[in-house]
Amino acid sequence: MQLQSTCPYCGVGCGIVADQLSELRVSGDASHPANYGRLCVKGSALAQTLGEQGRLLAPKVAGQTVSWPEAIDTVASRLSAIIAQYGPGSVAMYLSGQLLTEDYYVANKLMKGFIGSPHVDTNSRLCMASTVAGHKRAFGADIVPGCYADIELARCYILVGANMAWNHPVLFQRIQASKQQDPSRKIIVIDPRRSASCEGVDLHLALKPGTDLLLFNGLLSFLAKENQLDHDFILAYTQGFAEALATAQQQAGTIEQVALGCDLPAEQVAALYRAFVDEPLTLTLFSQGVNQAQNGTDKVNAIINCHLATGRIGKAGSGPFSLTGQPNAMGGREVGGLANQLAAHMDYSQNADIELVQEFWQAPNICRQPGYKAVDLFAAVERGDIKAIWIMATNPVVSMPEADRVKAALAACPLVIVSDIVTHTDTIDCADIVLPATGWSEKDGTVTNSERRISRQRALLPAPGLARHDWQIICDVAQAMGFADHFNFSGPAAIFAEHAALSAYKNHGQRAFDLSGLTQLTVQQYQDLAPVQWPVNSKYPLGASRLGADGQFYTASGKAGFIAVSQQQPAELATDHLLLNTGRIRDQWHSMTRTGRAASLLQHRAEPFLELHPQDAQLLGLSDGGLARLSNSLGQMDARVRLTEAQRNGECFVPIHWTEQFSSQGRCDVLVPALVDPVSGQPALKQAQVQIQPLALYWQVWLMLKPELDERLWLLCRSRGYASKQKHSRTVLYQLELAELELATTAGGGLDPTKLQQWLCSLAIQPELSSQALALGHYRAAAFEAEQLSCCVFISPAPLNLAVEYLDQQFNKELSLNERRQLLTGRSSSGEAQSSVICSCFQVREASICAAIRQGCHSYQQLGQQLKCGTNCGSCIPELKALIAAELSLHGETL
Repeated sequence: MQLQSTCPYCGVGCGIVADQLSELRVSGDASHPANYGRLCVKGSALAQTLGEQGRLLAPKVAGQTVSWPEAIDTVASRLSAIIAQYGPGSVAMYLSGQLLTEDYYVANKLMKGFIGSPHVDTNSRLCMASTVAGHKRAFGADIVPGCYADIELARCYILVGANMAWNHPVLFQRIQASKQQDPSRKIIVIDPRRSASCEGVDLHLALKPGTDLLLFNGLLSFLAKENQLDHDFILAYTQGFAEALATAQQQAGTIEQVALGCDLPAEQVAALYRAFVDEPLTLTLFSQGVNQAQNGTDKVNAIINCHLATGRIGKAGSGPFSLTGQPNAMGGREVGGLANQLAAHMDYSQNADIELVQEFWQAPNICRQPGYKAVDLFAAVERGDIKAIWIMATNPVVSMPEADRVKAALAACPLVIVSDIVTHTDTIDCADIVLPATGWSEKDGTVTNSERRISRQRALLPAPGLARHDWQIICDVAQAMGFADHFNFSGPAAIFAEHAALSAYKNHGQRAFDLSGLTQLTVQQYQDLAPVQWPVNSKYPLGASRLGADGQFYTASGKAGFIAVSQQQPAELATDHLLLNTGRIRDQWHSMTRTGRAASLLQHRAEPFLELHPQDAQLLGLSDGGLARLSNSLGQMDARVRLTEAQRNGECFVPIHWTEQFSSQGRCDVLVPALVDPVSGQPALKQAQVQIQPLALYWQVWLMLKPELDERLWLLCRSRGYASKQKHSRTVLYQLELAELELATTAGGGLDPTKLQQWLCSLAIQPELSSQALALGHYRAAAFEAEQLSCCVFISPAPLNLAVEYLDQQFNKELSLNERRQLLTGRSSSGEAQSSVICSCFQVREASICAAIRQGCHSYQQLGQQLKCGTNCGSCIPELKALIAAELSLHGETL
């Protein structure tokens, strides 16, 4: 049986097809217009993330398992008591782009309409709020004017603060396919880092972080100087142009001045500007590098200004295009998931909107002012103004700036409720009440992707244990609080129908978000709903691919707005500090609650890492592969050093994904100050200042064990020193580094047998077979249970390079004496050591790729033919190209 659904990762919103045979198999949906059958490595591995191991299967109150009636009664009664004592503004919700639109809708309705608290915000505040604010200032509504079909129609692609090759790989593959079809197309990347997206592009501008607003103000000034403005469009359909241009001209000056301010060669700035002028079919695609800044909204408007000035809005093959971070960040915005919004793209700025929503909901307690945005929300928790917070499908103890303060605030909060799918997250550890929710493959509802396309996410599997859908949990609590008549939904189809009806209610074309054409769907029609782009109404009965081409906008005047924006001087870098950039990596998603379950996704980057330039590393005494500690007044993080000339001097990069579930001290947002954009409230997650020191630990320890032993040992290991954890197909691997005296009698000495035995006993490891040279600091041992390998441990004062895949395969089978002895070598009889996985789809390692290059595979296509790498999702192609170049250069050859 086949079912169509939607991938739960990034905002591309790829369609998937699931085959339920003996096990669930996932492939790309060739009929879905977002991806036409393509899937990235994370989407391809979705089936590996399923299963009940580690899942939250029953409600818990104060750590004790309870029934659903008891859990619902406890939530409702405790919330009601707090509201009675402190008022509705004392309770809050913090939601997630992982929720479905139907979940989001009832949460927003309960809090803002019936409890009367405006304090409902979402983790979309961390990634998309500046784009929302920029869209509203320019267009009068949160619209994305273009669509994915513009990719194949465009001839110039400008990627700004967006590593699409890793973070939106399906769309990036569409860009690359268009480029391959017509090499005269141009790809330009604007990013301080030389990321995977820079491989093979026409131009990379590695600008000084935080200066992109200056760059686009310079472009607007250049357009005017070169007489490349669309005066007819500006006059007929826009307002505010003169002021915006005057501000840009005053600040930007000449190309040379812009280049100096951005720390770029003048010829690169000139090439960018000339490309924009020469090619009307230009798409500017931007993401977190634009949004996550103290002037993120202004940067969004600086980009939009250039497209408005040339009339490139809503036209095929051109326009500004926001790349959404989460699968349903836009769906959450549609129903009022942000604290400054009401439902159906209405907000608190108009009393008429408040009255309309109150009338439609029949909500006596509707709130009339915006609530706390994310950073302010957790500050209110810290102050004690928020007495109860309900967190759904997100992990703010990891993802919020000043994450340690958020953790402390939640620990002190009188009532913390968390709805999630797994037993342990950093945030669940702070919870008083934990509610088991359904996850992807079990949920049923809708999501909206970056191009305004609503798609169905369909349930493929039954809910595990006692897990319930988020909308059900919210409605049950609402009913228990006395609001039963307004939350008596029969299912997600009924919620969607009400959501659509609200969008249509007294909407006479003045609101862009309009689903009036979907208000009469039957349950079966909802089940069968095909992907469609809003608005869906009498004007666009089949949905609208593009908006704004007709000059219709949603400001009070009906005209699009130019916004005068100025580049602020970036903060001075403190002495002995580096500028820290944070971001996603290719194979992981958010805080790894899902991708961390897939063994194949942990082989590419197995632990937290720090990327920095070799010159900075030399000055700091850091070596490639060593450990470093990043710190500032807010906290500290430990990471493995990776040296790369792709990083600018004085700057560094770390990934956002690692948590206490996978690393002893890998949370990067403990280092990020809670500085926000004043318009959007979005935190500046990409510009912290840190000091970096070598982390001088001595003993290298690899501990490989069966998954059922994991939870008990991990808590012990991560408190001893540096520790990272990764899942393999049969085992879990801990990579530990311990202080010198942990296992030795004197500094620099060999292993002390007594301390070694005490350490093993503390972990309840009783080896039956060992190989040791204690005086030299080497120890290798294995433990068995029912004649099968249950644990093996390797200790050395030097870095270990073991064949992990080989070791993993020795578990869950009986081993002969010779096989047991062989496993203590850490390698198979062929002697092959470990190398990193480059292609996660087919588990192709770097060593195999390099060998094939040396044997004559001098293109990624040839590597694909021989090894299959790069032939599925294509996410590894930039790295394949880099390896080809490196190998050929090493051997004195050229491409």
